[in-house]
Amino acid sequence: MAFIGYHASHEQLAPSALLEAVIAAERIGFDGAFSADHISPWTPQQGHSGNVIAWLGAALASTRFPIGSVATPGQLHHPVLSAHAIATLSEMFPGRYFAALGSGELLNEHVTGDPWPAKDERTARLGECVEVMRGLLAGETVTHEGRVRVHEARLWSLPAGPTTLMATAASPETARWAAGWADGLVTVGTEREQVAEIVDAYLDAGGLGPTCLQVHISLAGSVAEAVAVARDQWIHGVVTPPEAWDIAQPEEFAARAGDATDAELAEHVMIADDSDEGIAALADRLADLVDAGFDRLYIHEIAQDQRAFLGERATRLLAALRDRLGEASATGASR
Repeated sequence: MAFIGYHASHEQLAPSALLEAVIAAERIGFDGAFSADHISPWTPQQGHSGNVIAWLGAALASTRFPIGSVATPGQLHHPVLSAHAIATLSEMFPGRYFAALGSGELLNEHVTGDPWPAKDERTARLGECVEVMRGLLAGETVTHEGRVRVHEARLWSLPAGPTTLMATAASPETARWAAGWADGLVTVGTEREQVAEIVDAYLDAGGLGPTCLQVHISLAGSVAEAVAVARDQWIHGVVTPPEAWDIAQPEEFAARAGDATDAELAEHVMIADDSDEGIAALADRLADLVDAGFDRLYIHEIAQDQRAFLGERATRLLAALRDRLGEASATGASR
């Protein structure tokens, strides 16, 4: 059966409200959850940004399904501290936590006051962090001199089983590079051609583990209402990498997005009303993306009112989506 997960957005809800949301997501039938690691929201309108590691302890203790999160070792987080947190969560909740490692964004990393490296340098730094973290999670004492420095570090509380370090990738080049070390792939998008190129690059390079796709949706009582929510909460989506990696403040993201058109918003957020026809069309689009080569789908409904989504709307969408993904699986098995 296809894995359909819930994206818990720290940028948009207070940590306590997000905890209620992830508990509700499990109760209505989502298979797991995923969350980003932010110190700032994308825009001032979003208004929140809790600490994901602190929140994960409560979220995992309050649910039974798996929950993963982005982790960005190298600048804001030293790789020893990242590995320490990952080891602790993995020891307490065996098989239920995974980290998806990325090279970071200036939005969160600028607070250290350190220079912001170019993308190729950030990728190389992440590679060193992976090496450090793998050693620590294997129980080794690690010393490292390079883009990051580590002196005789050792983790004393380790999980009984292996830890899962996936990779985040927004381009085929990063996905191809990550295939050499990652335990899975996480990417984001709404267009099949774009996400297929990324997942194909990972798999063609020998990448192993689950392939995961996050999709932003706006599901409301009418298309006009859904567009208004997207404009209020996800207008920054029109600012794409590499530009998006190099913006330091939420206010600047909002300014760069400007007065995006409805069509531009719809390129980054799937817009739908909650009629039977609207949910059916949304489920068709989501299933088509999964069919591009993904094992897991994480749905991010971008409204701040998650109670409105995590009820009848989400239940109907899950039913329609499982129906279509079941049909796709059966079709694929018969070929």
